[in-house]
Amino acid sequence: MSVTEIPLKNGRAPRDGRAMQKGQQTKAAIVDAALGLATQIGLEGLSIGALAEVTQMSKSGVFAHFGSREELQISVIREYHTRFEEEVFYPAMNQPRGLPRLRALFANWMKRTSIEIDSGCIYISGAVEFDDRTGPVRDALVGSVKTWLAAMRRAVVAAKEEGHIGAGVDVDQLLFEIHGLILALHYEARFLKNPGSIDRANAGFDNILRLYGAKDALPARLPSRARSTRSSSTKE
Repeated sequence: MSVTEIPLKNGRAPRDGRAMQKGQQTKAAIVDAALGLATQIGLEGLSIGALAEVTQMSKSGVFAHFGSREELQISVIREYHTRFEEEVFYPAMNQPRGLPRLRALFANWMKRTSIEIDSGCIYISGAVEFDDRTGPVRDALVGSVKTWLAAMRRAVVAAKEEGHIGAGVDVDQLLFEIHGLILALHYEARFLKNPGSIDRANAGFDNILRLYGAKDALPARLPSRARSTRSSSTKE
């Protein structure tokens, strides 16, 4: 039986259901606006007042959906992580287990990173803002990053199990070096604005895999179209 079929007094069930749906839609729109704002000014720059101005809502209206600035920040982190998974993780699951999937994960990560060179990355900017702090916002941010890196680690382990990289590979070292490429890319392209940074990151990934005994041909990589101008986990 659907909510519209429940014979409640005064016929309030349909109205309440519509109100709940509208409230969820409004909250989703606020989170979307907050995420856009956070990529520009950081999580610390978010405030109920700033978001009310951007969304043209009252402060009390925004506050009613979140209750606190901290809850707003955590909602933004969760939304960012959801989009990251949708753009980076899930498409790569269509690739065969092992090195093809690891390559796809990195290629998708690079594609998202090339866009975030202009807009900013919540994971990286958030790490700078909350690296020496404690609390729920930092915990949410750390949890999201660790979830993603755990997915990358599983892909490295699978590549090793499939014999696509050397049997003696130190999985955590390989993961560390891949992660380092992304961090270096952001620094080089976004902060220093050095041309060719994306090409260097791609070359670095190829070099790392070659060093660790990768046994397949090099795949197609992120095209060069916007490189000069601009220089998205779960269980397997």
